[in-house]
Amino acid sequence: MEMKNLRKHIRALVTLGETEAPVISCYLNLESGVSGYRKALDERIGLLRKSLDRDTRRYFEEALSRIETFIATKLLPDAKGAAIFSRGGDQPFFRSLQFRVPLPNWFGVDSAPNIYHLVELKDTYPRFVILFSTRERACIMEVNLGDVTEIWEEHPELHEQTNRVWTREHYQHHRKELEKQFITDKINILGRLISARGYTHLILAGDQRMTSRVRNVLPKHLASKLVDIVVASERDRLTDVVSAALVSFVERIKLESQTVVERLHRQINTHGLAVIGTVATLNALKWGQADMLVLDKSYDPGPGWMCEACKAISLNRALHNICPECGSEELRDL
Repeated sequence: MEMKNLRKHIRALVTLGETEAPVISCYLNLESGVSGYRKALDERIGLLRKSLDRDTRRYFEEALSRIETFIATKLLPDAKGAAIFSRGGDQPFFRSLQFRVPLPNWFGVDSAPNIYHLVELKDTYPRFVILFSTRERACIMEVNLGDVTEIWEEHPELHEQTNRVWTREHYQHHRKELEKQFITDKINILGRLISARGYTHLILAGDQRMTSRVRNVLPKHLASKLVDIVVASERDRLTDVVSAALVSFVERIKLESQTVVERLHRQINTHGLAVIGTVATLNALKWGQADMLVLDKSYDPGPGWMCEACKAISLNRALHNICPECGSEELRDL
């Protein structure tokens, strides 16, 4: 699935209107097959069956039935994570998403879909590009939420072009020149692709000698995007190369997240340009004053409301459903 499609799904889930029937949000880790998620899923289902009231449980069973049918018949063999949203009642809703990257096992019921893990997925796996280089071939691959697309490939075929014409000395010299030109050409192609498609991260992979040569001549604007170098041979499967690159990439994203948190702490400690807390953060977002939003995994602000008239926000319950700021009764739950 491409990032732009994930954004569309997230928008659709966020704007889904509420009804009397609850929405089940189901996330599955498929890396280990059924054994990797079934026990956790059954435990959550059993707990919710005991805690929900009779009317809600009827809607719950209706929505759960569609999820169980999907799990039994529609999971893709190469999927590593799935997100399924289901609602019964008079306005039924069902949406399933599958990914080639893992998701945690998580199962909950609420009036609206829980999209946290989709947002986290979007932030953890932004698009990146791999330049794979050996003496026999070179290719550029886009990795988008675990999906791999080869967007450029070339075989230099240096041997066939030269070995029948020159002496060894001439051959070696000419081969070096051809390799140099080959590296220059693919870096130029890489630069144009990154500029046109807006990639922010780059991984070099392949033969150590070739990746080293590429690394040494990367221009600054490409070197600044370099995340890591993955050593691989022509015999390695591209799927294994991509898997190794993904591990390296996720570690880099984690480090970047830690750096963001450190910046936030520094701004708070020095009375800089940062705010903390739900209401202060929502106000900054409302007035377009936020450059970056930082959420903890365990963040749960509880219910709140916003006034449609004056846009006031509060986590406290509004007395008599009236905005204390302007007196309007046009309040919307958050």
